[in-house]
Amino acid sequence: MEDWAEIRRLHRAEGVPIKEIARRLGVACNTVRKALASDGPPKYVRAAKGSVVDPFEPRIRVLLTEWPRMPALVVAERIGWTYSLSPLKRRLALIRPEYVGIDPVDRVVYSPGQVTQCDLWFPETPVPVAPGHERVAPVLVMTLGFSRFLTATMIPSRQAGDILAGMWLLISGVGRVTKTLVWDRESAIGGGGRPTVPAAAFAGTVATRIRLAPPRDPEFKGLVEWTNGYLETSFLPGRRFASPADFNDQLGDWLVRANSRTVRSIGGRPVDLLATDRAAMLPLPPVAPRTGLTSRVRLGRDYYIRLDTADYSVDPRVIGKFVDATATSDTVTVLCDGQTVAAHQRSWAAHAVVTDPAHTATAKAMRQALAADRACRHARRHPVTLRALPDYDALFGVDFDPTGTSPPLRPVTTHQEDGDQTER
Repeated sequence: MEDWAEIRRLHRAEGVPIKEIARRLGVACNTVRKALASDGPPKYVRAAKGSVVDPFEPRIRVLLTEWPRMPALVVAERIGWTYSLSPLKRRLALIRPEYVGIDPVDRVVYSPGQVTQCDLWFPETPVPVAPGHERVAPVLVMTLGFSRFLTATMIPSRQAGDILAGMWLLISGVGRVTKTLVWDRESAIGGGGRPTVPAAAFAGTVATRIRLAPPRDPEFKGLVEWTNGYLETSFLPGRRFASPADFNDQLGDWLVRANSRTVRSIGGRPVDLLATDRAAMLPLPPVAPRTGLTSRVRLGRDYYIRLDTADYSVDPRVIGKFVDATATSDTVTVLCDGQTVAAHQRSWAAHAVVTDPAHTATAKAMRQALAADRACRHARRHPVTLRALPDYDALFGVDFDPTGTSPPLRPVTTHQEDGDQTER
C-alpha cells in the first residue's frame, strides 16, 4: 500500500519517470505502470478453498425446499453430517432465507400523543407477599411512542380489574392519555381478538382506543418489548425486595434515572420530550373509570368471600344477604345495602385466609345466642303423655298372646262346588 501511494505521488506530483521510480523503490517497471493504471489501492484477496459443506449443499437444499424451518440438528442427521455444526449452521443461515422468505421491517415514526405500548413483564426474582410466601407478580409496563417515556408498576394479578387499575394509576401519573393504547393478545384485555368488556369500558371512559397486536407478532409493540428487556438487564440484577410496595418504590426511583438518559433513536431525553408528548395527548375524564376486582355473592354460613385467590371474612350478621366486594391493589371493601360490612388489607399471597377478629367474635356471640334460644324453647315445651301399647290393642280389638295360652282354633266348615263339606 505504501509503495502504491509513493509511486503515484512521485509520478503525478513530481513528474519522476517510470524507470527512475522503479530504480528508487527497487520494483519492476511493470509494477510501476500497473500502480499508475489502477483506480484504487491494491487489495489482497485470498483464493477460495471451499468448505466441507459444499458436497452436502444439494441435499440441504432439497430438505429446505419441503421443510424451510428444519433445525440444523435435524438437517445434520438427515444428511449424515459428521463434522462440527458451526460450518453447517453458517451455510444454513446463508441459504435458508431463499426458502423461508425475508420479512422486511419498516421504520416507524410516532407523532406526539399518538400511541402508548403496554405489556406485562414477569421478573425472575420472587417478591415476598406474606410471611413465608413469595411469588412472581406481574409488572405492568407502558412506553410512550414519541418521547419513549417509561412507566411501570407491579400489580397483584393478570385479571382485568387489576390490569386496568394499574393502567389508570400510570396514566394518572402522566396526567394525560394518548389516542391509542397498544396491547398484545393478553386474555384479560383482548384474548379473543377483540377488546374484552372491561377493557372496552375503560377505553370508552378514558376516550381512547385499544388496538390489539396481530397474533404471535411481538415486533408490533417492539418499544415496550425492548423496555422489558431493559428492565430485565438494568433494573433487576442485584436487587432484593421486601414486599411489592418496596419493589414499586425501588422501581420508581430507577425510572427517574432511566427517563433522564439520552435515547439515541430520538436524539434526546424522554423527560425533556414528555412535555411535547403531553401537549398532544387527550385530557383525563372528570370521572375515573371503573377498575379493580368486583364481586357480588350471597354470603354463606362460613361468612367468607373469595377475591382472586384469597378469602376474606365478612360480618356474619349479613349471612344470607347479597354483598358487593371491591378490591384494589391495597384494600378489600365489602358492602351490604350500602353499609360497610368488611374492610381488609389485600393479600397478594395465594390461598390466603384474611380474618377480622371482630367478625370471629360476632360469630361466636351469635352461636351462643342461638344455643341459649334453643335451650329456652326446649324448657318451655309441655309434657306429652305416652299411651301403653296394650291400650291400642284393646282399642282396635286385637288380642296378641305370645305365651301360647290362647284358646284353640275352632274348625270352619266350607262347601265345595259338588256339595261335599270339608272341615278346616
